[in-house]
Amino acid sequence: MIVGQFLNWIDKACVSERADAAHALARAYLRDDVSFEDRCAADAALTMLLDDPSPKVRLAMAEVLALSHRAPQQIIAALAADQSEIAAIVLALSPVLTDADLIDRVASGGVSEQKHIAQRPVVSMSLAAAIAEVGAAEAAIELIENTGATIAALSFRRLAERFGDRCDVREALLADRRLPSDSRHHLLVKVGEVLKESPFVVALIGADRAAKLTRDACVRASVTLIDGTDAAEYGALVEHLRMRGELTTNFVMRTVALGKIDFFGAALVAISGQTVQRVRSLLAGGRDAALTALFRASGLPSYADKAILTALAVWRDVANGKRVAGAQEVTWLMLKTVNAAPGQSGPARECRELASLLKSIHLDELRANARGHALAIAAA
Repeated sequence: MIVGQFLNWIDKACVSERADAAHALARAYLRDDVSFEDRCAADAALTMLLDDPSPKVRLAMAEVLALSHRAPQQIIAALAADQSEIAAIVLALSPVLTDADLIDRVASGGVSEQKHIAQRPVVSMSLAAAIAEVGAAEAAIELIENTGATIAALSFRRLAERFGDRCDVREALLADRRLPSDSRHHLLVKVGEVLKESPFVVALIGADRAAKLTRDACVRASVTLIDGTDAAEYGALVEHLRMRGELTTNFVMRTVALGKIDFFGAALVAISGQTVQRVRSLLAGGRDAALTALFRASGLPSYADKAILTALAVWRDVANGKRVAGAQEVTWLMLKTVNAAPGQSGPARECRELASLLKSIHLDELRANARGHALAIAAA
């Protein structure tokens, strides 16, 4: 259709005819064989159609122009600010919109606009950061579930901080393998707080017991979290635990008993101020005197020395293929060092808390191994 004729005809056409014409004109604008003059005329006609009273006309334009990087910028910008049905297509798909344009839309737009932007096939790190900082929870979920989004560790942390109280966002974050370990721990603590404050749980077992059970569960979950954390992230997780006051002697002893020696080393580096190379060398083959000096520099109590040294010796042998053992055997040997194994006279007063912790870990491992054995028999 010749553009001049289109402009004369448009006032007399019905909505469906105008929509069809807008669709055809948009397609014509994007063709390679259109002359410069005709393209300019089509640009002017499309710009005029932005004022059409029917959203169907503008929607017809958006469906064509949103897919092309050659679409006129002023028309795309106007369609992106149109009503939700029209803006959604442009915000979610148009390659003409820059990160700066999209970030402005995230900051000034509503939930619907933010969601469509978060659903784009490719979301840059800076755009993801904007959504994490000011986006609504619904947009955050779309962002997290978008495999085409590049989300920085800092943005994950902001999402966890802002939406840790919302179960739907927590669920999406915890299901994402990219979530940094410190953010994952933050969310685990949030889950514990929710359970602790649950009226049902409090009515069932009482507030004090609910607090203790959730605290113990969070500690166990924190240790389990280490298994899913890259060694390169141990330092960040250690610092996170330190800032929360959760890098306690009991927590460190639990990591040693369960064989998380690389994490134990990262904790010693952070607490003692020794270099990574020095700590790794000592843990791999250092003498007892040098190790105990490291423990003192780290603030670990002297009554725990024998238990830690015993555990390290066993885990070294396991790592070198000289011995087959697990946490059940290691905690048993650690209990013996504090005189708390069955048949022994009992731990000294300063060792009672440590003995209680080791016994708890030992019983947990006994139950886990027995459960695994029973399942293996049932599956045979």
